[in-house]
Amino acid sequence: MEDDIKEFGCRRLENKETGKVIQLISIIGEIEGHECAGNNTKTTKYEHMIPILASLEHDTSVNGILFMINTIGGDVSCGLALAELIASMSKPTVALVMGDSHSIGVPLSVAADYTFIAPSATVIIHPVRLNGMVLGAPQTYEYFKLIQERITTFIAKHSDAAKEDIDKWMVEPGILTRDLGTILVGQEAVDRGLFQSTGGIPDAIAKLDEMIARRCQ
Repeated sequence: MEDDIKEFGCRRLENKETGKVIQLISIIGEIEGHECAGNNTKTTKYEHMIPILASLEHDTSVNGILFMINTIGGDVSCGLALAELIASMSKPTVALVMGDSHSIGVPLSVAADYTFIAPSATVIIHPVRLNGMVLGAPQTYEYFKLIQERITTFIAKHSDAAKEDIDKWMVEPGILTRDLGTILVGQEAVDRGLFQSTGGIPDAIAKLDEMIARRCQ
């Protein structure tokens, strides 16, 4: 268990009264995908998450999954793939954004069956970006437009926010004075339809326990 916490931010939580087991999974730092991040960067590794989630789906001893999220975003393709994997799981899932959910972290944080955000936590929605030289600008633009469409469609499907609103938030001049996008804090993200409730760890665990009990009836 100590190795799982150290390497993957995972731990099993057992309810002594009911005997039901919740798997805790942390999604923190940068979403590391096809390219490795620097040694000093805290990451959630794509190649670790896929087998963990697949094994949990198959593990009959686990009754539900709690995702604790505090991420600055990262690899868009891999983050979206992980979000799709979370959304497809048959076990009850709850997500709690406890610090930040930026960029591709937004699809990850809305993918669970029920979603919480801490009152002080922030969400940043912005357009897909690229650093460095671009060859074939029209083709790159169309490709980025396709990726952005995939992201906004996923967020709209797994939240109560309208796709048209999400598209608008992406390009809205916001608090980030040298960029485009929108920052939402806590209750405002709930009011906009991205999350279902504000809350903390007791609320998230209680909700997951309720969902597990309802499924077992």
